[in-house]
Amino acid sequence: MLAGKRVLITGVVNRHSIAFETARLAQELGAEIALTSFGRVRRITERAAKGLEEPCPVFELDARDQDSFAALGDELGSHWGGVDAALHAIAFAPADAIGGAFLDTPVESAVDAFTVSAFSLKPLAATLLPLFPDGTGAVVGLDFDASVAWPTYDWMGVSKAALEATSRYLARDLGPYGVRVNLISAGPLRTVAAGGIKGFSQLADLWGAQAPLGWDPSDAGPVASAACFLMSEFARGITGEIVHVDGGFHALGATSLVPGPAVAVAPDGGA
Repeated sequence: MLAGKRVLITGVVNRHSIAFETARLAQELGAEIALTSFGRVRRITERAAKGLEEPCPVFELDARDQDSFAALGDELGSHWGGVDAALHAIAFAPADAIGGAFLDTPVESAVDAFTVSAFSLKPLAATLLPLFPDGTGAVVGLDFDASVAWPTYDWMGVSKAALEATSRYLARDLGPYGVRVNLISAGPLRTVAAGGIKGFSQLADLWGAQAPLGWDPSDAGPVASAACFLMSEFARGITGEIVHVDGGFHALGATSLVPGPAVAVAPDGGA
């Protein structure tokens, strides 16, 4: 699916992240991989990278520093000469912007959450635009359903709503260049980021009870599979889309009142 593709993966912290599983699967599907990290976290990312089948470089990228994006573009240009697809898996909210104190969050913390979690999609896409081959390219971002308010998610939820809007405007502006921009609205997964969300375990339990397909919060595989699909040419007609990979949770208004799978009964008594 990704044979010969050069794929940039941001946001790998450890082997339990969605980004790491996407990098692992993309390699399995034939892609060359490069990762990004920043500051002291970079050493952790480099250790995680050693768990991949093939060695890959880890480039510096600070989502708060616009010059860092330009430097990343230069490094990718020198390393590969171009890039075919990228995963945006960058998100952060200060402690006082998440956890149930929505009304008390200072503007500085809300802006920080927005800058890292939403705005960063724009400079990443703009940086990669000159590196994409003519008439093709894909940027995929990780989302969490921002159409409703979630307990304790607070300004991260607001930032995800901004991420969704940003992806649509990027799809509009990059489409003429053949570059696709899509998001994956994933169900809750046990990642480092999730560990900072109060009430995550209860949310994960609710997901497992309501999702028609069920949901395993320890398995990032379904999300990684969707990301690889969206970065491939199989998705060449899809842009501006939010693909739900959540076991179907988003489609239901409430948990089913009837336990177990439904069985259709024919008029003659047959199933």
